[in-house]
Amino acid sequence: MYNEIVQAIKTTISENEEQILMWKEPIVEVISAENENLVTLKEMVSDEHLLPCDILPDAKSIVSYFVPFRENIVESNIDGELASKEWVSAYIKTNELLKKISESIEALLQKKRYKAGKAPAAHSYDKAKLISSWSHRHIAYIAGIGTFGMNNMLITKNGCCGRFGSIVTNYEFGSYKQTGRAGEKCIEKSGGACGRCRKKCVVNAYEGGTFDRYKCYGQCRKNDEYHKTAGNATVCGKCLVDLPCSLREPV
Repeated sequence: MYNEIVQAIKTTISENEEQILMWKEPIVEVISAENENLVTLKEMVSDEHLLPCDILPDAKSIVSYFVPFRENIVESNIDGELASKEWVSAYIKTNELLKKISESIEALLQKKRYKAGKAPAAHSYDKAKLISSWSHRHIAYIAGIGTFGMNNMLITKNGCCGRFGSIVTNYEFGSYKQTGRAGEKCIEKSGGACGRCRKKCVVNAYEGGTFDRYKCYGQCRKNDEYHKTAGNATVCGKCLVDLPCSLREPV
């Protein structure tokens, strides 16, 4: 089933006319809905973070995936205070793509007589607390797709620039072996000298060693207003580009 799901994701991406310009090969992992690390989501993210059984009562597994951006998208967002139109377009179109991917996985599972529970979209969150009830990024971390950098973004073998998605199912993958390489991927967390991601923030949201999510969100809203004709563009991405980990695993 794992290979069929990977193929369904790849097919959904390849059928999109933007594929050549926007996305690289996806990374896909699965974990048990009983994974003991899932309970830490209520500490890492929020005590209101959902568990798999909250989405699908008889949940057995979670499929987690990462769709990396291509080099041209990442490079377009390096200069300037505001997000590039290419980065904004990739954000919007990838959100649409993630919805289609979830639908394709759900259709495959239903064909096999299994159920799927679609988690809330990444842009669905508490507007006051600025915290999501289901963090696709943290699910990907637990699934072994990557490790967190100093900018709180997940570094994968294909870097940190891209979008994450996940879906819950009552199909049990059993003894599936994860393909991701274990180990810290952030240069600074590995004891090296870097910190470039925090310096790239145009509003100094990492000033003082802590992350100010409200400063970050304010800049994202500024971008949304500037790119309002494009759609939901509450995004920035400056702290992800022009880094050793933007497009690849640096360590």
